[in-house]
This record gives sequence, C-alpha cells and structure tokens, in this order.
Amino acid sequence: MTDGSRSLARKLFIKTYGCQMNVYDSARMAEVLAPLGYVPGDSPKDADMVILNTCHIREKASEKVYSELGRMRVIKEARAEEGGRMVIAVAGCVAQAEGEEMLRRAPFVDMVLGPQTYHRLPEMVARVHRAGHEGGVLDTDFPVESKFDHMPAARSGSAVSAFLSIQEGCDKFCTFCVVPYTRGAEYSRPVAQVMDEARSLVAGGVRELTLLGQNVNAYHGLDADGREIGLGALARQLAQIDSLARIRYTTSHPRDVNAELIAAHGEVRELMPYLHLPVQSGSDRILEAMNRGHDAARYLRIVEDLRAARPDLALSCDFIVGFPGETEADFEATLDLVRTVGYAHSYTFKYSARPGTPAAALPGQVAEEVKDERLARLQDLINEQQAAFNAASVGTSCEVLFERAGRHPGQLVGRSPHNQAVHVDAPRHTIGDIAVVIIETCKPHSLEGRLLDRDASKSVAAEEKRLSA
Repeated sequence: MTDGSRSLARKLFIKTYGCQMNVYDSARMAEVLAPLGYVPGDSPKDADMVILNTCHIREKASEKVYSELGRMRVIKEARAEEGGRMVIAVAGCVAQAEGEEMLRRAPFVDMVLGPQTYHRLPEMVARVHRAGHEGGVLDTDFPVESKFDHMPAARSGSAVSAFLSIQEGCDKFCTFCVVPYTRGAEYSRPVAQVMDEARSLVAGGVRELTLLGQNVNAYHGLDADGREIGLGALARQLAQIDSLARIRYTTSHPRDVNAELIAAHGEVRELMPYLHLPVQSGSDRILEAMNRGHDAARYLRIVEDLRAARPDLALSCDFIVGFPGETEADFEATLDLVRTVGYAHSYTFKYSARPGTPAAALPGQVAEEVKDERLARLQDLINEQQAAFNAASVGTSCEVLFERAGRHPGQLVGRSPHNQAVHVDAPRHTIGDIAVVIIETCKPHSLEGRLLDRDASKSVAAEEKRLSA
C-alpha cells in the first residue's frame, strides 16, 4: 500500500511517558495535528506517525527511549518495504536534553522537538514531507512566544475529569533536577486564557479539573487589569464556574505555599482536601545540598497551617533516598518527618544522577545496595501509612465523583475527595454524578462501597453544603 492509495485520514499514535503534564501535552499535540488529517490510532503498527512524548525524571530515561525507538525502526522499515511511510517523532524532555545527539544516534527519527515547540508541529510535518527522506528536523529552541497562545484549547471528549495546564517551567534549580533545563523558566498562562479553557471543558461535561504545572503553586498569571494573581485567587475564580464541582492541582513546591493559598483551602469548597506537596528529604543538610530553599521545620509549619485551615486535608509526597552525601542519620530524619506528617500516599525514588545537573558531580555518591535498603525501609513505612489511611475510611460515607465503568459488569469507578479510587455497583448513567457512598472495604490501592439511596445522598450533600456556608 502506498501513501497515495491511503485514505485521507492518517493514523497517529502517541506514547506518553512520565508526568501528567505530558499527558496534557500529548492531547494538545493530537489536536494540533487533527487539521492535517491525523486521527488517533491504537497501535504503532498501523500508524502514519508515531510520537514518543518523553520524560527525563525517571532513571535511565534516555536508554528506555532509545530501546523503544529500536522497536519503532523495525515497524518503519517494514512499512517502507510495503511502499508506505511512517514518520517518527520524539518530543518532551529527553528530546530537549538530547537534541542533535538523538538524531545522530537514531538517524531514522524524522523529528525531535522540545516541550515548548508543539504549536509548530504542522510546520515540522510539512518540512519532513518536503524533505522526502529520513531524519533532520530538530526544534528544541525556547521560543519567545508561548505555545499556549497558538495551541487549541483542551477538549473534554467524554471525560468527567480533565487536566488543565496553567503553569510551566521552573526557576528553583534543585541540584538533582533537569526540569529547568528541559522546560525552561517559569511561565504562567493569563487568567482569561485559563478561564476560557476551563469553561470549555466544563461545557463539555467535565466536573473536575486538575490544574497542572511543574511548580503549579508558583502561578502568577495576569488578569484583565494586568495584575498578577496567585493560585489561591485563581481557584476562587474557577470555583464560580457553574457545574465545576472539584478542583485539584499538582505539583507544588513548599516555597510557593503562601497565606492566600492556605486560606483558599479552608474557604473554597470545590478545592479538594488532597494535596501533593513534595519535600524530598527530612534532613536539613540534604535539603540544603538539594537547593530546596527550605528546611524540614519550614515544611512542617506549612503542613500545620494547611491542616489548621482544612482539618481533613490528606497529603502525598515525593522522596529521594541516597542523595549524594546522605548518611544514616540523614535518612532517619526523613523517616521521622514521614512519621510526623502521616501521608495518604507517596512516591519514593532512589537518587540517580542526571547528566548536567550539579548533584551528578557531588562527592559522596551512595552505594546502590545502601539505596536499595533505605528505599525498602521508607516504602514499608509509606505503605503502612497508606493502608492505615484507607482503612480509616471503612464505615464512613464520602462523596464520590463517578468517572468510568469498572472491570466487572455493573461496576463503576470514581474518586473520593481524597483522590482514592472507589469501586461501586451503580447504574451506568451515574457516570458524571457525585453521590454519597458508604465505604465497606479497603484494598491496598482502592476502596469498595455501596451507593446510598439517591434521595438520602441529596439530603446529605445539601446539609454538608449548608454547614460549609
């Protein structure tokens, strides 16, 4: 089959790695390419274009991308033998970091583009097709114009929950992190742009928005009067959108938690009582070496203030074990912080050096076997806390936003205010509704319950709303 005999519609397959920001970006890339005739495909085997949207945070990120590219090369060559063509593109943070090196190591790749250039995809595709041969299109510049000014607004499809990117980039320069180098300086979208996209999503049926940013609580977008507003004020404006029931945000930095945001957690009912607030270590010495800009005491004061404003607030966190120079005493300080805070969920990682970051050159690199042992101890404590948090839900009632059908007939899956997955037997038309559920069972990563009578649910919801007024 030749390209000329293909139907007008072209198949696009996007494989997304890493963070929720990449999930959002992948959806935007698909929408940018739609006017060129690209429609979503289920597999790279029948795709006319494959995009690997990469993440540089995980260990051995580059190696995993090159391994996947090897598989894509086989498919591309098979397509060529049939007289057809498959365009291969690599996007995201690995593309930004590798740049020309990626084209050198994988010359069969047609496009390499950084996270700030997705709005220029149609131009890049045109250049690839004009070139008529493999490789060559590289765009990893940080353009003056914002990509958000040129990309289409997010669309809901049939989703009940959706991501909305409001901030990108990072100015913090933690010594272990590549984000400032791959995503660039902090940028906040204008308030009007955020509100327009939010209203569009809600009009399409979205009930819950998760606001995204590398440092989302560093948001400082301009309003209609040219004044900067923070995340707390933005949350208050979003809460005024009819039918928007829930607001979440991720990922936060402790340095950007201010009094306005803390107050919003206590006063904006739509702002859910669940917050991801990474600390990385409980040791002041390690926090300083990481250039986090706060100590453990400052982090604990923030947690105390947040819980004073919203007593039912649940927290999740990120931790790195085995950072260069970490001693057993430093690690014990991390365990002490975890015990003090009590987390509903956390992500734990072994430190791995990222080329070009200051920490990669630090002395005192920790042996792998020591990292493994410390990671196991930390994960045991985190798992114990998560199990206790979920077990405490049994016998209580909570409002669940139903998002999709479950694996079993008649089952729906929704989310509690604390972001727990909840499985319930309920009619399919309940998807998109918020209903009161009695939690009966907890599992390691989810809850099970039964739907309260609909009239009773309405009464409970009305009473809760009255009490919070």
